[in-house]
Amino acid sequence: MSARANILQRLRAAPQATPPLPPDVPAFHAACHAGQAAGTRVARIALFCEKMAFWHGEVVRVTRANWPQILRELCVAKGVRSLLHGEPHAAALLTAGIGGLKPYDRPVDAWKKELFEDTDASLTSTRGGIAETGTLILWPDAAEPRLMSLVPPIHFALLDADQLYDDLFEAMREQRWSSGMPTNALLVSGPSKTADIQVTLAYGAHGPKELIVLLLVNEEELK
Repeated sequence: MSARANILQRLRAAPQATPPLPPDVPAFHAACHAGQAAGTRVARIALFCEKMAFWHGEVVRVTRANWPQILRELCVAKGVRSLLHGEPHAAALLTAGIGGLKPYDRPVDAWKKELFEDTDASLTSTRGGIAETGTLILWPDAAEPRLMSLVPPIHFALLDADQLYDDLFEAMREQRWSSGMPTNALLVSGPSKTADIQVTLAYGAHGPKELIVLLLVNEEELK
């Protein structure tokens, strides 16, 4: 018997190992947070703002009634001449009188130069936020493609405070990610940043240089 055949025979004769049990993630999460009080809405908002500021992102508290007007004021203050947007917010932006609106309504190859070289900012929806890390959850789709949050130098993101979660596991559980996810799910913490070998941090090298979160809150939560 050749050495190869001998090895294969021994492998086949070896007892079959018991497959490992899948990890009990909910139990692990519960054990890690044992004894901790459940997070409150006020605490989640405060922690999210603190962590987003740490990542050099900006949070502006707005209401469902005034966010388009606040966005218009921010665009003027930042010198935004063109704002890329998807269909979900088209009517609100038009009513607010924001200038330079650019609907994302064409294949990227039809206007690549304009999109990459002559678009100052974009507005996207978000699926939620994670207070523990100051992170936005984005699920791009046909109405708001991935490039909207990647290409323009300024990214405005609309986040409902009702969709703020204590941590990633809570977001995954409450939104039932196990039932299905898109091919491109994004977790965004602050603007784009990178560092060279000398640890010199640069913003905007691979994406937006600024991230401004429009946080939808109740009137009494405005500050």
